[in-house]
Amino acid sequence: MTLEALDNLVKTGSLKAEAPDQKEFDGMLRAARRGLEDASVVGLSEEGRFSLAYGAAHAAALAALRWHGYRSESRYLVFQCLQHTVGLEAGKWRVLDLCHRHRNLAEYEGHLDIPAQLIEELIGIVGEVVLLVEGLGAVR
Repeated sequence: MTLEALDNLVKTGSLKAEAPDQKEFDGMLRAARRGLEDASVVGLSEEGRFSLAYGAAHAAALAALRWHGYRSESRYLVFQCLQHTVGLEAGKWRVLDLCHRHRNLAEYEGHLDIPAQLIEELIGIVGEVVLLVEGLGAVR
């Protein structure tokens, strides 16, 4: 895991360096856990499960970024940074990026047609990301 790539994103203005805050980190991680748990509730609509899992993914990824002392206003960049913040393999953050594109289609064009298999994959990856973020420990 290298933070040099993140420092380069600060230089280009894509990320901002900002001291991490334990309370903020804890709140984001709590939101990620809750969203993941809620996305697993039997009987929810596919759209609801996707929305909850996607929100959990974003909260966990942002928590990881904030733990390292960075902030981003770009959702897709937060997912891409997971390879540097928690060592998530590229194939998995690319699934999160795909989910981001699906979310944008739903949000901006009213088109939400997400395969059930993608939702299950999203939930599994979010669970992994939450565990990786928890493994970071307390903010330094």
